[in-house]
Amino acid sequence: MNKVLKYVFYDIIRNKIVLAYAVFLLLLSIGLFNLGGSPDKAILSLLNLVLLTVPLISIVFATTHFYNSYEFMELLVAQPINRKKIFLSEYLGVACSLSGAFLLGVGVPVLLFGASLTGLYLVLTGVFITFIFVAMAFLASVITRDKAKGIGIALMLWFYFALIYDGIVLFILYSFGDYPLEYATLVMTALNPVDLGRIIVLLNLDVSALMGYTGALYKSILGSLWGISMAFGLLLLWVLVPFLSSRRIFSRRDL
Repeated sequence: MNKVLKYVFYDIIRNKIVLAYAVFLLLLSIGLFNLGGSPDKAILSLLNLVLLTVPLISIVFATTHFYNSYEFMELLVAQPINRKKIFLSEYLGVACSLSGAFLLGVGVPVLLFGASLTGLYLVLTGVFITFIFVAMAFLASVITRDKAKGIGIALMLWFYFALIYDGIVLFILYSFGDYPLEYATLVMTALNPVDLGRIIVLLNLDVSALMGYTGALYKSILGSLWGISMAFGLLLLWVLVPFLSSRRIFSRRDL
């Protein structure tokens, strides 16, 4: 397993797309910290960038890589290697390489220009988002052998979690505005890893004061160390559910 993981990891980090991704994040992060005026403003701008760009790059690149590596995985399956280990090696190779590019592009500038607890939460959120959307990409890839359909499913997942879901939540809040929806809003936030990551960072920027009673509720529940641990635990659950589901399908399907 370690040999397969090393091969996949070294193969990906030499990919020009991953290098361009790291350089793009690095230049943009340095530019935001130098032009943003204060570290908090730069982190807020980076948050919006992370929650849109990182999921998109992660899910598209991981889906494309999975289909391009199909023949390689078929070769490994013919060897006395457990399928679960092959799948885990592929997943960790992609997720770790993309996370490394993210840490280089965002983590280093945050450490140099905006080292703080909020910056740490931003970096951790970006890493979790990377692992989550790589897991979703692998799930979309094992569902169908058709590469076009797999990439289409992956893009729909990104579009849903990054854009459509917020519209659905706003529609529900507007339609049922006469009812107490604070706790329902908290549950709906937990059902979207992108929103959950956004809330974790925003609460540490004291933006919750602009969100009224709901923001105060978020602050009371997620503002403590226990609440932050629970939020990151939910993000970990978002990693495990699609990963374990896709691994189970991969282990049982006929390649």
